[in-house]
Amino acid sequence: MTSVVKSVSSVLKNREQFLALLIVVLVLVVGVITPEFLSAHSLIGTFNDTSILMILAMGQMLVILTRCIDLSVAANLALTGMVVAMINAAMPSIPIPLLMVLAMVLGALLGAINGFFVWIVGVPAIVVTLGTMSIYRGTVFLLSDGAWVNAHQMSKSFIDLPRQWVLGLPMMSWIAIVIVAALFFATRHWRSGRDFFTAGGDPTAAFYTGVKVGKVQFKAFVVSGMLAGLCGYLWVSRFAVAYVDVANGFELQVVAACVIGGISIMGGIGTVVGCALGALFLGVINNALPVIGVSPFWQLAISGAVIIVAVIANSTAERSKGRIILRRAVKAHDVLAQPSEAR
Repeated sequence: MTSVVKSVSSVLKNREQFLALLIVVLVLVVGVITPEFLSAHSLIGTFNDTSILMILAMGQMLVILTRCIDLSVAANLALTGMVVAMINAAMPSIPIPLLMVLAMVLGALLGAINGFFVWIVGVPAIVVTLGTMSIYRGTVFLLSDGAWVNAHQMSKSFIDLPRQWVLGLPMMSWIAIVIVAALFFATRHWRSGRDFFTAGGDPTAAFYTGVKVGKVQFKAFVVSGMLAGLCGYLWVSRFAVAYVDVANGFELQVVAACVIGGISIMGGIGTVVGCALGALFLGVINNALPVIGVSPFWQLAISGAVIIVAVIANSTAERSKGRIILRRAVKAHDVLAQPSEAR
């Protein structure tokens, strides 16, 4: 009995294990109410619906780890999606892989603009990305003149790629899995990947260890923009439509996925697995609530409540770590303050 209690306590203290358990419980509860939700097709569909959120959350995670935030990811997605959709409509013979590379390069350039103003000019990230969010949305309108690019204007190969199935999963799900795996490897085994944690955890210490914080922040924005560009293609091809308000407000979901996954908004703390689970948790909620007949109003309210609880949990965990460090410091001070005979 004691070992069971210890195991449960260990799971509750570990963010990744707790989120995984919560997702399983949530899926089972919804499955009891609506058994169709537990079918393989439904579960794969839920994961596939979450793929874009998961990819964007990976880029946002790197930015938040460096003590910044990127509020322009959804606008970046809309702009790159519109550009590749218009190119495909005008020149359908261009290979789709080339369009995907073009979307990623354009997205990376838009991210580099954010990084430039944060690193070189020294403007706070929230101010820069709020400004570029409006600029990118406005550019979508200027490019398209407010018009839509619909399915009949896009080539069949452009629309079909995310829907192709490979080894039992849609292609878009595989793209998300590959990106999560690549970032997991990079942040654990590459020095440049660990630099995101170093730069955000303690910028002063990072400086003395040779890590250029501004340069790392610039890289984070570029990677975030590149992934947003890729999602631009995935979004417009999957939904077969491109317009000005594509993914409007989606940046808040992306930030929420990071926070729920345990990425500290103060930087330097978090894991790739936790971030992916945070996105998956939101994806399950977004798919489960309509299935059990919850109204759209309550869906927003429940999502908001989950985000607030996650933020409180994060701040409590960080405060606890701070207290432990403080207690150790006080204890060490007391030991040093004691007379030598008493030690």
